[in-house]
Amino acid sequence: MPLLGIELTAHHSRVTSSRMEDAAGSILASLGRVRLVDLTACEGLPTDNYKICVSTLMQSLAQYSAAIIQLPPTEGALLRSGLDSAGLFFHQRGYSSSEAVHLDDAREWCKTSGYYVDHQMWLETYDYRPGVTVTEPNGPMELPPSGLPDIFAVLGKVSRDILDAISFSLNLRSCAFTDILDNIPLRSQEVSSSVLSECCHSRPSFEGARQHSIASQDDGQLIIFADQDQQMDKTLLTLVRSDRSGLYVKDMHGQWILVDGDLGPNDVVVYPGLALYQETAGYVNPAVYKTDVGNLQGCMFGRCSLVFKLMPRSVARLSGSEMRAAGHGVDAQFQVPIPVNDFMQTGHSVDQLFPKDTEPSSHAEQDSASFNSVMKKKNGSTRTKPLPPSKRLRLEAQRVLKERVQDIADKKGIKLRFCNIKECESHIRSLDSPCENIRTEIGWPQGVPFVHPHNLPNKAKLGFLEAYEPGWTASQQEIESQPQ
Repeated sequence: MPLLGIELTAHHSRVTSSRMEDAAGSILASLGRVRLVDLTACEGLPTDNYKICVSTLMQSLAQYSAAIIQLPPTEGALLRSGLDSAGLFFHQRGYSSSEAVHLDDAREWCKTSGYYVDHQMWLETYDYRPGVTVTEPNGPMELPPSGLPDIFAVLGKVSRDILDAISFSLNLRSCAFTDILDNIPLRSQEVSSSVLSECCHSRPSFEGARQHSIASQDDGQLIIFADQDQQMDKTLLTLVRSDRSGLYVKDMHGQWILVDGDLGPNDVVVYPGLALYQETAGYVNPAVYKTDVGNLQGCMFGRCSLVFKLMPRSVARLSGSEMRAAGHGVDAQFQVPIPVNDFMQTGHSVDQLFPKDTEPSSHAEQDSASFNSVMKKKNGSTRTKPLPPSKRLRLEAQRVLKERVQDIADKKGIKLRFCNIKECESHIRSLDSPCENIRTEIGWPQGVPFVHPHNLPNKAKLGFLEAYEPGWTASQQEIESQPQ
């Protein structure tokens, strides 16, 4: 499968530079795919290859809320062996109504271990959590699926490498998330917050197994799920590898995308969770996902998956402090530190984070509507009193933000998070400011602070308007010179 990561030589430096521009400035036609070896940070200056891979990863997370990571062959083989072991474990295991039921108790989020059943989803899970000894109260201890410690170690390392790449893209310090992660290795008496789950959906031998109904178009491109089936993980990152496709994630346009339909033998899917959304002050959106198990006819073992969840440690706090230290604007909702244990016990609905009404804010919409109404009257037979210059500038800046700037940001998968005007006055004079990359990507005018146009001084508003609509000042002078 083609990879966007490429090997660098002096002979190919010009080609690499061109590809870097493409990766950073264009919309990905499909889920981003990068090799783990290219995404692993090294000492010294970042290579062009590393920058390309980080850009591809972040672009994919922005557009599709997921990405594909290609592991080295030996680690890919380990995962395939783990899937085979999981299939045999669940197939050979009997089932009775007295089995441990996974009640999804938020208070037990960092204590689950061993075998659980979710009757509603017809899902069986075996959780491996280092530091917890599995006990079987109803009988002798059973042998777990094989290879769990090795798989946990591999996917834990992969997830931390991905997290480091995300911190690089956000201009955070190296290992910015270390304080909220488990120790490596765990200290005496410590229990891992992260967990490796081997899952099996709808195996035929599972008593009462049923098929989930999925409505789809004839061409199979559009999948429609009930709203109540949508899920979000409270993880930092989730890594998934399954023996059959069926994982759907919502993209930036609200469409369901099959993310594991074209995986190579060494590929895993990664998607961000709510804890990362909280710690990055909303800069990295959590994935909204569903699993389709309606295509398992004739399958002996059901659909088996390896799911690694990188979790913040239970005694940590999510505060967004690293984002503030890097100079990012942090909304008020992220400025109050929240203990991880409290965060995990707090309900977070999809509709809360991503309202179905995605139209612009009421202020911007009212301003735009007001200005359009004024212009229509002005250009028509009805004459109205001209708007004061300052108000006209404000309304026009709102319109250009909505029609021009937001469109550029959406096409490039960039989430606009404006700076504080006092802080940004120093940013625009620095060659290495936190908002420099975003300003460059969207063509923000030189010398104009990267703040919401509504808050810009009038002179800066003029610079903003001329940058995105050249000739704006001249056109306004023509309008003003027309007889009233």
